[in-house]
Amino acid sequence: MASTDSIEDNTGFAVKNDATFPILSDPDKHMCKSYGVLSGFGFASRWTFYIDKEGIIRRIDKSVKPKTAGKDLLKNLQELGFPKSAPQSS
Repeated sequence: MASTDSIEDNTGFAVKNDATFPILSDPDKHMCKSYGVLSGFGFASRWTFYIDKEGIIRRIDKSVKPKTAGKDLLKNLQELGFPKSAPQSS
């Protein structure tokens, strides 16, 4: 996930929402501009980039819906043939 918010704001969001995934902080908006996701309002659009281990973008989902994002993500990963990761032990 990428955000144009500061590291502090992203950390607060992660703590508040028990986020278990990394959030890239891009307050200067360089990465968002490079990927073409910077909206006219200065925020990152909700797009998902599926990038393989060679760094090749295999798909871009430009219609991310927060309510179904997890299910859609899994479906796209399976369709693209991305490997399943082994369960992590604690």
